[in-house]
Amino acid sequence: MKRSITILLFFAMCILGFGEDRTIVIGSKRFTESYVLGEIAKKALQENGIPASHRKGMGGTLILWQALKSGEITVYPEYTGTLTGEILKRPGLTDAREIRRELEPYGIGMSEELGFNNTYALAMRKDKAQKLGITKISDLRKYPELRVGITPEFLGRKDGWRPMAQRYGLKMSNVRAIEHQIGYQGLISDEIDIKDVYSTDAKIAEYGLTILKDDLNFFPKYNAVWLYRLDIPQNALKVLNSLAGTIDENLMIKLNAEAERTKDYTAAADLYFREKSGVAMESQTQNVAMNIARWTLQHLFLVSVSLAIAIAIGIPLGIFASKPGLLSEVILGFCGVVQTVPSLALLALLVPIPFLGISEKTAITALFLYSLLPIVRNTATGLQDIPPSLKESAIALGLPPKSQLLKIYLPLASRSILAGIKTSAVINVGTAVLAAFVGAGGLGEPIISGLNLLDMNTIFQGAIPAAVLALLVQYLFGLLDFVFIPKGLRITERKRKEEPAL
Repeated sequence: MKRSITILLFFAMCILGFGEDRTIVIGSKRFTESYVLGEIAKKALQENGIPASHRKGMGGTLILWQALKSGEITVYPEYTGTLTGEILKRPGLTDAREIRRELEPYGIGMSEELGFNNTYALAMRKDKAQKLGITKISDLRKYPELRVGITPEFLGRKDGWRPMAQRYGLKMSNVRAIEHQIGYQGLISDEIDIKDVYSTDAKIAEYGLTILKDDLNFFPKYNAVWLYRLDIPQNALKVLNSLAGTIDENLMIKLNAEAERTKDYTAAADLYFREKSGVAMESQTQNVAMNIARWTLQHLFLVSVSLAIAIAIGIPLGIFASKPGLLSEVILGFCGVVQTVPSLALLALLVPIPFLGISEKTAITALFLYSLLPIVRNTATGLQDIPPSLKESAIALGLPPKSQLLKIYLPLASRSILAGIKTSAVINVGTAVLAAFVGAGGLGEPIISGLNLLDMNTIFQGAIPAAVLALLVQYLFGLLDFVFIPKGLRITERKRKEEPAL
């Protein structure tokens, strides 16, 4: 028992220890421009000797704002229209000093503007727009049958689709939510007719799309700024402020195009510094193998810590659950209910908890909960399946209950328990991919990034190692059978051949 408590305390200290260094943590949303700006900030800070890390593609506005307030990140790029309309609930507020006063009670500051306005817009394929004679948003009133594919965030924003449609009197009935980059493919392949875009998207020019004029001036300005915590070190704030006014619309479009051409956000950040310095710089793009190794180590960390906690807690729970009664029903019922919650929904439910937030702690907690059921159920089943005659023999030997459990019952149930741990380990390897949605890194990071860039090579950088890791875990846990299962209980090849004849 003391050993179990020591292990739990060790892992709790590991978890609590995260994020206590003075590294500036930069967050970014899940679209190309936000990734690029995050990389620019990271590079600018590092070149000034300030430790910085970048949590890429953490989610939408709400998640980044909550992460900033809770201290999980130190800074992230935002837009004034989103800030005043969605966060402060003060649409129409444009005075920078007033905005800063509104932010101060939250412990948040706003930098000077970076120099470009990335407003929302609606786009159509040029041939279709010309055929229907559509040049401005109000023209859409005549075509309610057009198919609309917009991002989930734009669908729910106060400056998004619904209030815009109301303002323009649009009556579209076929409106669906679709991820930003995938929406471009839907537009080009004629699966949708209208999509929301950002005015600095490189794909607008690449695909020759027609931007519909906002003839009622519905959309506010979305000037890019840094939102940062007021306790940020002053030298880091000075570096961030030095980036103000250095990126205009044309440069931002060029940087976005570079990121999508090279499939590398770091290369786009390098291009920014080349443009600013006028000096050819050698790209410091990280080696792919190094990246995969880093993601794999993060993935293994998440899986191993969550699985270790699940084993330490799941086996004792399984022992209690093996005995008939209300407690057994409660334990198995709780584990079963947790397993039915979709993994993304579970992450979303854990994020608002103050102790967790947007961090590795949330990912580890979710993985731990998902690992419980196979371990608890297999432990309980293994103990329940021990023949009554063996239990009576253990009692007849005069062993105390604790010795009966440790020396006889658990070894007899070891094959079932280990099978449950194996199942949990493989489930964990697959589910840990979703940890990237809360900025916990791992092999899900390149998968999400690849989906954003529509780049299969980047997706494979995460998907293939994750599949190999799952097979490797399955094999290694198979070897553990020889360590933890008594020789007489192992299923050998000979036993497998004999079993059908029995």
